Amino acid sequence: MTQQFSDTIAAIATPPGRGGVAIVRISGNQLDSLIYGLLRRTLLPRQALYIPFHAENGEAIDHGIAIHFPAPHSYTGDDVLELHCHGNPLLTHRLLQRAMELGARLAQPGEFTQRAFLNGKLDLVQAEAIADLINGTTELAIRSAQRSLEGNFSKHINSMAQSLIELRIQVEAKLDFSDEDIMVMDYESMEQRIDHILQTHNTLLEQARLGVILRDGYAIVLAGKPNSGKSSLLNCLSGKDSAIVTDIPGTTRDVLREPIQIDGMPLHVIDTAGLRQTDHPIESEGIRRAQIEMEKADRILIIIDANSPSSDNIDIELPANIPISRIYNKIDLTSLKPGLKKEGNITTLYISTKTGAGLTELREHLKQAAGFHAEGDDIFIARRRHLQALQNSIDYLHEAKGECNVHNDELLAECLRQAQEALGEITGKVTADDMLGHIFSMFCLGK
Repeated sequence: MTQQFSDTIAAIATPPGRGGVAIVRISGNQLDSLIYGLLRRTLLPRQALYIPFHAENGEAIDHGIAIHFPAPHSYTGDDVLELHCHGNPLLTHRLLQRAMELGARLAQPGEFTQRAFLNGKLDLVQAEAIADLINGTTELAIRSAQRSLEGNFSKHINSMAQSLIELRIQVEAKLDFSDEDIMVMDYESMEQRIDHILQTHNTLLEQARLGVILRDGYAIVLAGKPNSGKSSLLNCLSGKDSAIVTDIPGTTRDVLREPIQIDGMPLHVIDTAGLRQTDHPIESEGIRRAQIEMEKADRILIIIDANSPSSDNIDIELPANIPISRIYNKIDLTSLKPGLKKEGNITTLYISTKTGAGLTELREHLKQAAGFHAEGDDIFIARRRHLQALQNSIDYLHEAKGECNVHNDELLAECLRQAQEALGEITGKVTADDMLGHIFSMFCLGK
């Protein structure tokens, strides 16, 4: 490792504030002198010892439990010392200061996990899963992060990468021995193998999309004309009075976000200003912000007043690339029945936020639209960068098929190499240093 990752680092590993117990974590090469300076004795490996922690003058800062994890059998792969003390911030900061007096420096966010990655203790997917396990907002998200941490996602990636390596060996061997006529390429078999790898890529991509929803949430934007019932629907879905509801058109003028869950699926429901042509500067700004949110949404729900036939004509242009569902609200004022209709790519639901009719069908529709299912052991946590890398690998494989059809071995080999490298970006086998810095900066201190 470079000097940056070979020195000794220290941080408070428990959340800020007071509690029963706090942990100060220290990691580096050869911690013997630091351990002796703090404890006035050596420690046996991986054995908890109740002992005083000493200041420079020999005074006891606190009494607690010390555990030494010698390299390489530790979280980071380096020597690790954990000090479990009473959870008073004054004590933890004194212990941290004492460690720095003995040669440690304050760790950067995520630096302990970054060292674990650099020392080969875990790959990049597993490192990210640690942060996702800490930040998970649903039980399903936590279980899925645990699966990624256990290596489920990485095993799929490594298996696909191995299949690409086997193809590359065959193609590059033909290139290396092209003058000796000892290699004969079966292009039909090669194309079939590429098709099989593409199938596994596409299956994993769909699973990863669900993992991204579990991590980031599914963004639903409520849009429509003023007084169509957007804010009332937000309140129904969230189960509380998140938005002000009145009969006055244009009550909602700013974007209002509310995180909710549907059977473990996290959603971000976004209420927006009513869409209409207006000269009012504040209302116009609200509509502009609504359009920005629609561009970023996973799905747009167009809320229509079922009792007002003209309310389904929206004067504002909607994003062409975002899926839309049409929601007819206020059916309690009409003879319409609650439920869902699907004609082609258009899904229409009939609901009443006043009576609750049709809301169960709406929740099921949102789950199906996201491809969400709460059962099964195939769900793992994922990130948007994983989706992009998988899609890049798929694109290179399609290019490889094209080169296979025209028997262009050199470009075929290059496409297969790029597909493999795209997979390597997911696990960290091929990763730029600046991306690593960004990923680990998202961690908390002491992890």
